[in-house]
Amino acid sequence: MAEKKGGLGRGIGALIPEVANTQDRMERPADGNPISVFFGGSTNAPVDLVPVPGATFGYLNIADITPNAKQPRSNFDPADFAELVGSVKEFGVLQPISVRSLGKQNGVNKYELIMGERRLRASKEAGLTQIPAVIRETGDENMLRDALLENLHRSDLNAIEEASAYQQLLEEYGCTQDQLAEKLSRSRPQITNTIRLLRLPTALQSKVAAGVLSAGHARAILSVEDPDRMTELADKVINLGLSVRATEELVKKPGKRGKIKPGGKQDALKTLAESLSDKLNTSVRIKLGLKKGTIEIDFASVDDMKRILTELGQETKF
Repeated sequence: MAEKKGGLGRGIGALIPEVANTQDRMERPADGNPISVFFGGSTNAPVDLVPVPGATFGYLNIADITPNAKQPRSNFDPADFAELVGSVKEFGVLQPISVRSLGKQNGVNKYELIMGERRLRASKEAGLTQIPAVIRETGDENMLRDALLENLHRSDLNAIEEASAYQQLLEEYGCTQDQLAEKLSRSRPQITNTIRLLRLPTALQSKVAAGVLSAGHARAILSVEDPDRMTELADKVINLGLSVRATEELVKKPGKRGKIKPGGKQDALKTLAESLSDKLNTSVRIKLGLKKGTIEIDFASVDDMKRILTELGQETKF
């Protein structure tokens, strides 16, 4: 059985042009394209990525990577780590680790880990021999961040790859949600709701990445906290071909409809506003006065407004 080269896509690795095909840095499939872990074949890499100064992407031999002695992390929750190992065995590594070059030793390129010790240890435990990695050659966080944001705007990522890229940009590359929203002409709630998809069980993330389960359905299912219940709901949605609205109603069934707490109309309006916010991926406010009320819907740009109107079934002619 061939070793998996990546996780649910390549995460942030999809934003960085790959290094040349060299023995010490990367192996590629026979046709030269990245491996798809869902369909068994290969996918075409984006052809218009701008160069990322100071960073390249490749698959490195795990044996050539040493931990960062200055930032050791030795305490891991056993249950969480075991779950990560199981995920890596089944789906591969979603977020590439970050390393820096130590130069050649005995004719072999060696690397030092910068970020991703849990991912590296889990890959070793899972029996992998290679791991996706961003090879960083600069400490200029701003330069890396700006180049990655540019390629995020250019890349055709699935929802899980997009969420993973957002998360890694936030955690490791000095990016903020405001910068993501501005660069991509999206609202902050959209960014937040996309990142929420990473709370799904890994098996469900794979369904979203493969297009079997839409991001809208997944967000509805995320209102359930129990992973087993999430999986049960996802299977029902897929098998019955349920709409997002029907999925939302299905999620509410175990409790009383709408789960509205005592408090009258204001609580009901708050619940409705939250439901609309999830559906439209933006902030929605509903205000009720003595004689009339208002509904306020935030949008980040004209394109974002068109997207919201389309969600509401309204055609746009501008």
